[in-house]
Amino acid sequence: MAASVAERENPKGSIPRRLASLAWPIIGVNVLNVLALAVDTAMIGRSHLAETALTGLGFATQVIFLLMVLMLGLTVGTVAFVARAHGAGQRERVDHILAQSSQLTVLLGIGIAVLGNLFAPAILTALGAGPEAGEAGLAYLRPLLTCSVFYYLNILYAAVLRGVGDTRSAFAIALVMNLLNVVFNYGLILGNYGLPAMGIAGAAWGTAAAQVCSVVLYVILLARGWRGISFSLRPRAIDAPLARDLIRVGTPAALDMLVLNVGFLSIVGMLGRYDEIAVAAHGIGLRIQALAFVPGMSISQATGALVGNALGAKDVDQARAIARASMAMCFTVMVSLCILIVAVSVPTVRLFDVDPASPLGLYSLTWIKILAICMLPVGIYIGLVGVFQGSGATRLSLRINLIATLAQIPISWLLGFPLGMGAFGIWAGFPVAFVLKMLMGVVEYKRGSWARVGARA
Repeated sequence: MAASVAERENPKGSIPRRLASLAWPIIGVNVLNVLALAVDTAMIGRSHLAETALTGLGFATQVIFLLMVLMLGLTVGTVAFVARAHGAGQRERVDHILAQSSQLTVLLGIGIAVLGNLFAPAILTALGAGPEAGEAGLAYLRPLLTCSVFYYLNILYAAVLRGVGDTRSAFAIALVMNLLNVVFNYGLILGNYGLPAMGIAGAAWGTAAAQVCSVVLYVILLARGWRGISFSLRPRAIDAPLARDLIRVGTPAALDMLVLNVGFLSIVGMLGRYDEIAVAAHGIGLRIQALAFVPGMSISQATGALVGNALGAKDVDQARAIARASMAMCFTVMVSLCILIVAVSVPTVRLFDVDPASPLGLYSLTWIKILAICMLPVGIYIGLVGVFQGSGATRLSLRINLIATLAQIPISWLLGFPLGMGAFGIWAGFPVAFVLKMLMGVVEYKRGSWARVGARA
């Protein structure tokens, strides 16, 4: 049965075509998720005390990324197991993994809501946020941290559907969520529809409300047996062995994201001590980076699902072919976007209601161009990340990221302060780190330790 399922779901044919077919809705989902943040940024830029609010948003975004690493780890573990079980034709195991992951996500979201609200002020202060920027950042963080469960369930359910080969449903739900996000934020940030003008806090409450609506749509879809999935909200006993397996695969992925965020947080801390305006520029650049990196990340996520399906069906040759196609596709797309980003950098900055000739605008343009350079080595490495995560070999990407980050932080400090290059020098450590990641990733791929077959990652 496993072979027939694998052949039906992943027919022998054009791997690039299957990869693209699975990836384009993921691109849509990720673009919409980035646009949600871009809407927040653009509308906040038109609110009262916009520069202070944008600076606070820059700090707050880094805190959100830091606190969600455990959820991303759980998601990676879930996709690896769901994809393998689906490839092996084990439908009941898919249902069981979904139910268990849902409960673990709720528990994790509650924990983050409590601990995040407790420690958010201290984290903002540690990052170098001044009193006004810290207050603005906290106003944005409180609502989103309180509603973490809904944010995390959105991530989980989209990932589970991806693992069983359905990315279009998540795209449709994300489209609805983002339309609601625009409507809610337009009212709550700027005071339209007779609602109070809450500024940066309104952006957070509007986004949280849209996420709640999205989770409701996912639950309705899954409860109706979509794609053969059997799902209910009935509480179940925690499956300890499965939880340990998810932790085994997911923990390195979570630590991987933690290391990545430590790298970014170190940059925010350095920038905060050099010039707070550079922190605001960093936040704007990250919005653009998040959007520009979406196609590559989406292909990587599709790669993880297909590699997991192939290894679950015990087809290592197909897994390798998927990996090669992923690297080629990611590199082509990222190089094209690198050229585009540089070409439209000035009008892009203006979209955030920032004068390109102002200090904020000049910093933003510098950061955007450095990010564009990073996209060249990322084009290869991001495809390999999908291979490693889809196979469950998450320790490989963790080791690579750890070594590169340990190189990036001192390089950024050295260039920024002792050598007097300021913000440019602080940011310049990133291209060096990404080249190192690419080289180490290629070496680990060729070693082949990731290609383990079977229904268990």
